Amino acid sequence: MCGKGIYFWVVVISVLIVSNAFAQEKGFVSIFDGKTLNGWKSSDMNYWSVTDGAITGKTTAAKPLRSNQFLVWQWGQLDDFELKLKYRIQGTDGANSGIQFRSRVLKGGPVAGYQADIDRGGNWTGALYDERGRGILCARGDKITLAEKKENVVRTAVADKKELWTHVDKDGWNDYHIIARGSHLVLKINGHVMSEITDNQKGHLDLSGVLALQLHTGPPMTIQFKDIYLKRLKMCPRKKIIMLAGTRSHGYAAHEHYAASVLMADMMIKALPNIHAVVYKNGWPKDPTAFDNADAVMVFCNGGGGHMFMPHLEQIDKIMKQGVGLAAIHYAVEVPKGKPGNYMLDWIGGYFETHWSVNPFWCAEFKKIPQHPITRGVKPFTINDEWYYHMRFQPDMKNVTALLSAIPPDSTRKRKFGPHSGNPHVHARMGKPEILAWAYERPRGGRGFGFTGGHFHANWAHDEYRKFLLNALVWITGAEVPLEGVASDTPTIEQLEANQDYPGNKVKGRKQMRDVIAGFER
Repeated sequence: MCGKGIYFWVVVISVLIVSNAFAQEKGFVSIFDGKTLNGWKSSDMNYWSVTDGAITGKTTAAKPLRSNQFLVWQWGQLDDFELKLKYRIQGTDGANSGIQFRSRVLKGGPVAGYQADIDRGGNWTGALYDERGRGILCARGDKITLAEKKENVVRTAVADKKELWTHVDKDGWNDYHIIARGSHLVLKINGHVMSEITDNQKGHLDLSGVLALQLHTGPPMTIQFKDIYLKRLKMCPRKKIIMLAGTRSHGYAAHEHYAASVLMADMMIKALPNIHAVVYKNGWPKDPTAFDNADAVMVFCNGGGGHMFMPHLEQIDKIMKQGVGLAAIHYAVEVPKGKPGNYMLDWIGGYFETHWSVNPFWCAEFKKIPQHPITRGVKPFTINDEWYYHMRFQPDMKNVTALLSAIPPDSTRKRKFGPHSGNPHVHARMGKPEILAWAYERPRGGRGFGFTGGHFHANWAHDEYRKFLLNALVWITGAEVPLEGVASDTPTIEQLEANQDYPGNKVKGRKQMRDVIAGFER
């Protein structure tokens, strides 16, 4: 009995230890499959492979490097995060490597920015380095605060550099742990803090960027990385919105999902330091951590049965139940009736229902703009678009606020009956106003927004139209919309054309956009 009792408590304690270990790892997601380089890319893949379950970078006397090589993670960028991985470095004491984070890829493939340093000789391992920038920012054993001006440095030695090196297995595998919250960066190896820095140097702090693994020039060497896990951290006090841009769709300057998303993201980041915007291209993100620290999601994509949400309804619903905001733009407001439609009602308060809603092109005149945070600074305006109307809304418009309403021409109601063109309900509403954009506050928390315009890419150059959408994107994150609305410069034709899925004829295409923009003033 005594023996069985001891066995019981050994099992219980073992389970508790294992459970605690798993609890500590909560939120970490693998971003390397252990078998392939799927999701990882270098300008020269000849130096990279997967060997014995590890990403392996290798140089030899017969195949040396002329410049540092970088293997870049393709599926997302890092903002506030924790990264855990194992590394092993082999070769002479001159062998050198590192982990780039919040970095940027330069022309030709080099990567610049923060680097968690690695070397075999023990001079640099655990230090924070700024590749192609400021050089060593924080040596192993130091805790540093960089002020706005580089010469204003507060440095504290928190541990002995040589003693910390004794905790590193020079020949074996080591655990590297990187923590980045805003300007505060911490590097740990095998559980020991190696360096810590608060980087407030103006013009140099990188709050987001790529993850990359480095293979350094020099004598023949091998660097290996395995068990790579990423955890997103909530970006308090900043708010984060992820913008899901669908695949290419209608042709030049129409349904430009990616180009419009990049334009809006850049404008929000420039105008509001408390907003961080990230764009994922070509549909559902491959990044398994994409939604983990998001405060809001914007989706601009083809709709109906081909909506990118269709295979992921339960996942999106789980995210929405956490209070994450959602904006659906243009065709993205349409999902099939039934379960998808009911979800959309729960998430944003309304949606385009086939054989009920319609999608004509017409010039909407917004004579009166109601008061709401989304309408701050927005003046009455008129603009031509493919304005969908007669949406399916929550019963009695509960928690739904109409933001843009206009009276469609009767001609738009007289089209033949069809899933998108017309029906008796629409025909019976001649001369009545229709809701074209709305806000929704979910009873259990979280905000939704629907916007039926967005067909013509040139319309983003309309200052009121653009401000309205930017305000909405800020509002769904839970952040405060500026009293005069989100300020942004009117984009040039060149800015509008950048990142388009269909480049088009520059002369003809730009003339078309200029003609649309010129029409704003008439």
